[in-house]
Amino acid sequence: MSAARSREPHFVQSFERGLSVIRAFDAHHPELTLSEVARLCGLTRAAARRFLLTLADLGYVHTDGRLFRLSPRVLELGYAYLSSFSLPEIAEPHLERLVAEVHESSSLCVLDGDAAVYVARVQVTRIMTASITVGTRFPAHATSVGRVLIAFLPDEERDTRLKGTEPSPLTPYTTVSVDLLRAELERVRRQGYALVDQELEEGLRSVAAPVRDRTGTVVAAVNVPVHASRHSIESVRRDLLPPLLATVARIEADLRVVAPRR
Repeated sequence: MSAARSREPHFVQSFERGLSVIRAFDAHHPELTLSEVARLCGLTRAAARRFLLTLADLGYVHTDGRLFRLSPRVLELGYAYLSSFSLPEIAEPHLERLVAEVHESSSLCVLDGDAAVYVARVQVTRIMTASITVGTRFPAHATSVGRVLIAFLPDEERDTRLKGTEPSPLTPYTTVSVDLLRAELERVRRQGYALVDQELEEGLRSVAAPVRDRTGTVVAAVNVPVHASRHSIESVRRDLLPPLLATVARIEADLRVVAPRR
């Protein structure tokens, strides 16, 4: 059965053809002539001309009379889709890509009081020491995500939070001195990421980076936790930090065009 015969009665073929004209433009074809659009879309020149001029009238296409190109207004079509997403929904496909690249789990966390709360997580198929799911809460002071989220708070809020902090020793490696924690938070702000070595759980290392919204405000953090037997501190910085930062950049690129539901 042909594609045309298998279509439902409600199918609007002219709408399909109009979308095919928009899709004809890509990185390899940023500008096209009328004849090229007709050929790429399987249209007559007359039909291609009508679609292109209609898109131009609507502001989705620019033309100099010979060449046609998409206008920035086309981004509105994707904006309606992306703006319906929550922050975890926006981040999740990027976390999946990161996990596939580094073969370690990754999570998106936000700050809630003194806790780092996991709001999205993609896990590798490996037995983990700790069972972490969406909604899991850990003391912010002992986690890489928590330190990122505290470090990038406004100065006054961060100082107030530290004054009321009594860090509990979760392992022999946990930083319990407020002065040392303050110094570490300053380091995190300068370098743009946090690396925590066995302070939450012995044998567990974690690196995290901040996620900023389109105003530049840190709204979340992404981490990659690893077992110390698989990654040294040096290999975390060398092998995991670059793809982590690239992932955060991709999430932020999406956030620049949307105002996600939290």
